[in-house]
Amino acid sequence: MSTWKIREIKSEDNQQVKDLIRSVLVEMGVPKVGTAYEDKALDDMTDTYKGERRAYFVVEENSKIIGSAGIAPLTGLEEEICELQKMYFLPEARGRGIGMEMITKCLQFGRDHDFKKCYIETLPYMENARKLYHKNGFEVIEKPLGNTGHYNCTVFMIKDL
Repeated sequence: MSTWKIREIKSEDNQQVKDLIRSVLVEMGVPKVGTAYEDKALDDMTDTYKGERRAYFVVEENSKIIGSAGIAPLTGLEEEICELQKMYFLPEARGRGIGMEMITKCLQFGRDHDFKKCYIETLPYMENARKLYHKNGFEVIEKPLGNTGHYNCTVFMIKDL
């Protein structure tokens, strides 16, 4: 039986989510500029993902947030393409099928909100993340789409919903 659950973010989760995202980025050696590390959105993820056609989910285990991911319209291509955003898991969450379940939940949200495609940006050395995206049908494309502001992310992937 799993001891974790995926649920929508609440305002009391904001600091834990910010700390989780930043600690994973530091662990992975990600640049602090041109990536999610410096996003203003991290200060209030609940507010960032409030509104239509957007959601942010957390993985909770024993009252601790061990992973999170969001889905929202891709800036500049809002009508048809959603973006899988800020998907990060602490080491204790990895290799347990949680990422697969999180992607499934996010992609279903995209389908339920009439998006045609889902886009994601990542980094070449985030190999496990790229494998997970590929397993879920994401294909690498040559150039970025939309306007994410994450100029240090150099791997672009898309999937038909």
